[in-house]
Amino acid sequence: MNKLNLKQKKLKKDIEKFQKSGNIQKAIETCQSAISEDNDNAELHIKLGDLYMEWHLDIHQVQQYADEAITEYQLALESCMDSSEIYFKIGMAFYYKRELDKAINYFKLALEHNSKLAEAYFMLAEISMRKGDYIEAVENAHKAVSVSPFTSSRAYCLLYALNSILKRENKFKNYSNLLLSFLTLPFDKHALKEVIRGISYRIKIIPVFLKTSFIIFTTGFNEKVLDMYRETIDKMPGNIELYISLGRIYFELQRFDDAICEYKMAIWLDSLNWRAYYYLCQVYEEQRDYENAISVCRKLIELKPDYADFHCKLAQYLYLGNEIEEAIEHYQTAVTLNPNPQWTSIVAQTLGFIFQENTKDLDASISSYQNAYNLNPLDIDIYLNLGNVFFEKGSYDNALIVYKKALQASPYNARLHCNLGYLYWGKGNLEEAIKEYEKAIKYDNTYDIAYNNLGVIYLDDLGRVKKAIELFEAARRSNPNYALANYNLARSIAITGDKVEAAKLYQIALDINNYTQEMDPEEIQEKIQDLFT
Repeated sequence: MNKLNLKQKKLKKDIEKFQKSGNIQKAIETCQSAISEDNDNAELHIKLGDLYMEWHLDIHQVQQYADEAITEYQLALESCMDSSEIYFKIGMAFYYKRELDKAINYFKLALEHNSKLAEAYFMLAEISMRKGDYIEAVENAHKAVSVSPFTSSRAYCLLYALNSILKRENKFKNYSNLLLSFLTLPFDKHALKEVIRGISYRIKIIPVFLKTSFIIFTTGFNEKVLDMYRETIDKMPGNIELYISLGRIYFELQRFDDAICEYKMAIWLDSLNWRAYYYLCQVYEEQRDYENAISVCRKLIELKPDYADFHCKLAQYLYLGNEIEEAIEHYQTAVTLNPNPQWTSIVAQTLGFIFQENTKDLDASISSYQNAYNLNPLDIDIYLNLGNVFFEKGSYDNALIVYKKALQASPYNARLHCNLGYLYWGKGNLEEAIKEYEKAIKYDNTYDIAYNNLGVIYLDDLGRVKKAIELFEAARRSNPNYALANYNLARSIAITGDKVEAAKLYQIALDINNYTQEMDPEEIQEKIQDLFT
């Protein structure tokens, strides 16, 4: 054996020794030295690429080395054009660079040279899932387990997760995927490596979480907690969970700009980490920065397209940003996904409100409230809202049916009786209207609206001024900032001839109305002028 071969053999041993001891930088330097003397050695270029990728994935290392790995793999490929292994490794490097389309191309090239490469099928499934194409993800995961049924733990686990979402298989059959994931784990070296690495990272940061949790529990969020996290990040700059946790602490301390920086750092390390996007949305929402909240939430939906809550969040931001039509679309998507009947019922009610108040599409509003009712028939608010829309549409008989049906479930509900009173009043049935308003007051003796409306009936319809005054005063006692009650009391007092007191009450109503915007201020001002003309 010549001297060059002996030297190369020694360098390879040194590389392995440094790698096993965790000194990746020294292993890389040694590998580079070996390549300098044998530049055409594909095996060495592959090894150097692997070392760069190991360094790239090290949470203690903040620098990125995927590009260097790709360069080495491509150099190796020049002399091994048919190597499915190298194509696969390049695909993995692009995957970790978050360049998913390039990763897909290389995984497909790997399969062209080896159609039995289960890992390539699994990675295609993983990328499809991240892109929201669950059907294609399932197909590739099935291919992975079909070509390598005993070493595809991650593929079985992915199938379990995807089928839980798509509900394409019965529960028993799907649980078999989960069981197979555990059974094949010892034989799937890639899955085993990920599990061991994940456990190792968590063990290292558990003491930090325990110490900070104790401090937060005993003294609350403070600088000491921040210092502990910052010190730990200095030691493990690649640990995404630390940045997310630090962001949460900054958020609790209302240091929003700092929280944003930490979440963005987590995203920079892993652009597919949906939790970082989710918490970043919360910060922008707290700042009422709906433009940025919308932008981040769109990315969140790209990562998790079937999460109804995220569509609901985006719809909320769009609504607050006055983008009503798109808000409606995302609320409708959330309803379609329907993760939980009670939750979805609330979203459907929100849609009903938007159709009623913003687009004035009363038929769509009625349809949304009826959908909400079908999802959660025990929610009295749905009856109230549906009855209100029927009333606004002029469909009084339908409104009456809805309110009466609601009373069967909640006979002592003051709001229902108040709404029924308003309905009977609108239909001209004063006797029934009075009965319902009196019941509303009986079941809630602080119900300002019921007092006020009943007072208007006694004042304007029955001419009983004294009774009306009593009711308006009761409304004011229940709610001193009720502009309409002050206005109606002023009208009643004016009839008795006390213009000074009436003017005083009109002025109070005008002042309150500046904040509550219950009435047209000109109407109040005209009443004041009429008193003294």
